[in-house]
Amino acid sequence: MRPRPLALLAGILLTGALAAAPASAADGTGDKGFTITDPRITESSGLAASHLHPGIYWTHNDSDDGPYIYAVDSATGKTVATVTLSGIGRPRDVEAISIGPDNQIYVGDIGDNLDGSWPYVWIYRLPEPKVLENQTIRATQYVVKYANGARNAESLIVHPKTGRVYIIDKKEDGGHLYEGPATLSSSGTNVFRPVATVDLWATDAALSPDGKQLVVRGYFGGIYYDWNGGKIKREGRLDVPLQKQGESVSYSTDGTRLMYGSEGSESPVQAEDVPGGSGGGSPSGSGSSAASGKDDGPADGKVGVGAAVIGVAALAFFGLRLLRRSPDRRH
Repeated sequence: MRPRPLALLAGILLTGALAAAPASAADGTGDKGFTITDPRITESSGLAASHLHPGIYWTHNDSDDGPYIYAVDSATGKTVATVTLSGIGRPRDVEAISIGPDNQIYVGDIGDNLDGSWPYVWIYRLPEPKVLENQTIRATQYVVKYANGARNAESLIVHPKTGRVYIIDKKEDGGHLYEGPATLSSSGTNVFRPVATVDLWATDAALSPDGKQLVVRGYFGGIYYDWNGGKIKREGRLDVPLQKQGESVSYSTDGTRLMYGSEGSESPVQAEDVPGGSGGGSPSGSGSSAASGKDDGPADGKVGVGAAVIGVAALAFFGLRLLRRSPDRRH
């Protein structure tokens, strides 16, 4: 989803600092990071590691693209297959993608540019193709409503063991984890209910391959949780790389890395170790990994990239926030 002016202006101020920031030790190719080179992909808003094709990541554009998902080869950054979804209406605001059990891809048409004005949103499900080639695949469409009213969301996760679908709404002061029905229905409305609070303005989220750890990212930081059967417990802060417009996160297939994506042409996907250093993506809570920080406050940015960069981020974010709340602001 296009960010509010607050986040957009902060991103512009961050651009110079990002250019001067030191490259991550994880930069490179494959699960060490890559750049999406397809000129059609300018608003990559979701990311999911393929279950059938090692090194392939599925992504999609934001609004105004069409019923497409793209298979990107992390070794080259090139698109190796474009899948067109049939059997659905025209997507409205696609914000997330996740892969569940039985290699089923779930696409979340869950954004709301009107900030909670649409009475329902959609989820599409299709099988991950066994052959990577341009093709059309029939998808199942699910109608989704929230128990407490319409809202904006950019985070969709599917539990890797149970297949249950969850959504996290996007609220500047923190939102909620919403749980869907045990089995989605294609013939009726699927009501998602809030089950836990999330302490972040969430732009994407992902569950570890073993289903034990939840990561949630925002524009300037992230948090990881012990999944705890859906009764999530906050464990610590994520070391999210500074990006122009951070919109996506995915675990690598083996669960050892977190892959962070950003919108824009030639957008980078940057890699960091999972919190706790567990290959299965299970949290240790020790905060000993380079990818995690002591949970001593809100997730407000990447640690260790330089005081100047963090200063710019903080000044942009909090300064503009104060301006937005000025009494002279028009309503």
